[in-house]
Amino acid sequence: MRQGPEIWIRGPVAAPEPLPAPAAADAPPELGTPPEPGVSPVPGVPPVPGAPPATAEAPDFSWIGAHGGAGVSTLAGVYGGRDCGQSWPGPGDPPSVLLVARTHAAGLTAAGRAVEEFRLGRAPAGVRLDSVVLVADAPGRLPRPLAQRVRLLESAVDVHRVPWVPAWRLDGTQDGPPRGTESLVRRVRQVR
Repeated sequence: MRQGPEIWIRGPVAAPEPLPAPAAADAPPELGTPPEPGVSPVPGVPPVPGAPPATAEAPDFSWIGAHGGAGVSTLAGVYGGRDCGQSWPGPGDPPSVLLVARTHAAGLTAAGRAVEEFRLGRAPAGVRLDSVVLVADAPGRLPRPLAQRVRLLESAVDVHRVPWVPAWRLDGTQDGPPRGTESLVRRVRQVR
């Protein structure tokens, strides 16, 4: 019988010791690339006068899918934040990560593996796991074996649950966060 990965962490997780960034990461953007509003294209140089501050529009957290189809784009559209797909946040992305997975067996396995990557310090320097967000893979309650796996994740890291939202299947639109996600709404506001 195959079991999921062991998880031994609780709370935000960061890489143990930041490694020096490669020289290419310190280089200014390529010529012809317009800078973001309120952000200097060269580190140490003040931003363009009169431009709005970067924090006015920039998200302060990144959504990462533990697997394909986790719901990263939908969650970023509903809650804000940067949609990083299944990739680590890049140099211009917020380093605080909300890891997304579905509540089916493959999704929970992928979430456990991704949490383990953070625990072992395999995330890029400066990138830290803030929370895991589990999106319902079907309406109704989870079968007991899946609920047990969710409890295992909850014992290791902060976990937020997003219920089944039928409208997301039809057109992906939502007036706001669905009921039952108040803890996630509070978390997103804290990260900002």
